[in-house]
Amino acid sequence: MSNYPCFIKSKLTSIINGMSLNKDQYVRNPKSDFTRKRKISFETVLNLLISMGGSNLNSELLNYYSFNTNTPTSSAFVQQRNKVLPKALEHIFNVFTQSFNNLKTYDGYRLLAFDGSDLHIHHNPKNPLTYCQTKVTSRGYNLLHLNTMYDLKNKMYLDAIIQPIGIYDEHKALISMIDRSQIKRVLCIVDRGLESYNNIAHMDRKGWKYLARVKGPTSNGILKGLKLPSSDEFDVEFNLILTRKLSKVRANSKLYKYIHHTSSFSYFDEDKCHFYPFSFRVVRVQIEKDVYHSFITNLPTDEFPKSKIKMLYHMRWGIETSFRELKYSIGLTAFHAKKMDSIFQEIFARLTMYNFCAIITLHTIIKQKLSNKHYYQINFTQAIYICKRFFSWKDENPPDVETLIKRYVQPIRLDRKFSRNVKKKSFISFIYRIA
Repeated sequence: MSNYPCFIKSKLTSIINGMSLNKDQYVRNPKSDFTRKRKISFETVLNLLISMGGSNLNSELLNYYSFNTNTPTSSAFVQQRNKVLPKALEHIFNVFTQSFNNLKTYDGYRLLAFDGSDLHIHHNPKNPLTYCQTKVTSRGYNLLHLNTMYDLKNKMYLDAIIQPIGIYDEHKALISMIDRSQIKRVLCIVDRGLESYNNIAHMDRKGWKYLARVKGPTSNGILKGLKLPSSDEFDVEFNLILTRKLSKVRANSKLYKYIHHTSSFSYFDEDKCHFYPFSFRVVRVQIEKDVYHSFITNLPTDEFPKSKIKMLYHMRWGIETSFRELKYSIGLTAFHAKKMDSIFQEIFARLTMYNFCAIITLHTIIKQKLSNKHYYQINFTQAIYICKRFFSWKDENPPDVETLIKRYVQPIRLDRKFSRNVKKKSFISFIYRIA
């Protein structure tokens, strides 16, 4: 039996135990909160939040306390969790995630993707920041938007910003995550929704490499106005100067690119300068028959030809898959609270559990048989279930986690493609949960 899962679990629990020694900064009222001995301690609240799944609150408590007849009530737990600030769970997520150094890279680069996903919360028309209503006569719904930074090679969420849907700004969240990151030698991949000179400039100033899918030259995007080849596929370099001075653009449109005064661009304001040099490649590649995608990048041409650009963008799909696993395997669609602070607690708790499961699973190696038709990979959904049970395990003899994970594999089928089946989602009611 490998000791690695136990090591990862002890690392997470030691962070929680360390916080209990200095819990005053993580509770609402340091003079009174968690000063008396109770069934549900500060550490218990944190452990419970991280281990929660999609069941109702009473079932979660029964599972955590191993069906003890003295299991605390859901009311008692809610009272205790209300004493804990959301930043306590955010702190656990950040410290636990940043504690890993020996991580996988792609050609020496940390491969990061940025994207966001909407989260349905309980129905509350009185909250204008989260309430959406498509028609005046419709019932409406409430949403939060989760912006994330995701490590594609290590299947880990590295950062997250939560915004109410009424004021969400993916560009602002992206820039915040870039600017506060301490990671060096990064290759970040973004999709068309995050196309912006300002976003790219922040990556460039950070010293990061980037690969950004952009809209075509006929759209109102970065490629508009550029002199591009007429061929279906191409790879060309541009050296421009961004400016807010329209006179410069009129004098030399090949060199200057106009940034409208309503468009955000941080470095004009910070440097009190009206010009910003901007060099990049424009790459257009065929994805499938009659389908072409355009990209801009600062990756060197000799190391990253068109074929590699296409493969890198395909790898970005890992963050889309991670949202599915986070929502439906970890249980991010099933909140156990109505208060916004409590919902924030659960979001960071689920992100922490996702990383906990991913780190253990990534360490688990399965042997490939040459006689098999396909290569096989671990069934991550089943691995999540095993790792979650292991985290809540209280007996002296834990299960052999890695051996169990190896039992559940699935074939890797390359070049498969299905149409994206978008379905309407809604909040999972508190009274309709898995038993």
